Amino acid sequence: MGSRAVEPAGIAPPAARYAHAVVTTGAEKWLHTCGIVATRADGSIADDVGGQARDIWGNVSAILAEAGMEPSDIVSVTTYVVPGQDLAPVMAERDRFLGGRLAASTLLIVPELAQPAWKVEIAVVAAR
Repeated sequence: MGSRAVEPAGIAPPAARYAHAVVTTGAEKWLHTCGIVATRADGSIADDVGGQARDIWGNVSAILAEAGMEPSDIVSVTTYVVPGQDLAPVMAERDRFLGGRLAASTLLIVPELAQPAWKVEIAVVAAR
């Protein structure tokens, strides 16, 4: 199996550290998550958006491990953030978790999430 970023020369480069698209060939296993939130195993939630993003990626890591996958298998990320948040720590946590590897990535500002304490929610697609 192999995945690679698709970056056509005829279009503008991505606005941040992500790929416009990722093509995957030969994948035998796919993982699609729901929107993962920052609720910790003990039920607590970080107050700040950076802490929530870090906890979400920790939850994604646990899901990947349970599925027999790794962060390098992630090909797409969709991030939902409520208004008024600093996006820099959200993107920094994504970049840290992916370890420099590019994935297709979409970030949406949404009016609210299902719980008032949640400031960010992230869904991923992984292929192996």
